[in-house]
Amino acid sequence: MAYRRLGRNTGQRRAMLRSMTTSLLKYGKIETTEQKAKELKSIAEKMITLGKQGDLAARRSAEAYLMDESVVKDLFDNISKKYTDRQGGYTRITLSHNRRGDAASMVIMELV
Repeated sequence: MAYRRLGRNTGQRRAMLRSMTTSLLKYGKIETTEQKAKELKSIAEKMITLGKQGDLAARRSAEAYLMDESVVKDLFDNISKKYTDRQGGYTRITLSHNRRGDAASMVIMELV
């Protein structure tokens, strides 16, 4: 399998990942389950790479995926500038605790 299904159908999964990516770029840190974070990692890094490209096509691709226009502006103006000399590895996943209801392992995902 090339991706995790996360117990959702395609539309729900895509909407969840779009929302989580937007929140990660907006706040810099989110708490989620380990499997969701591993799936989110590749998407968030692709968005930051689009921000580093900085051209109009990259901006339109980011606007089509992210849910908040102010996050896109911040991505291209501020976030991508921090990673100009870094060739990937923009996110960090840190184990936090197990969730009380179902003992799912929770992590804190943050921008490096």
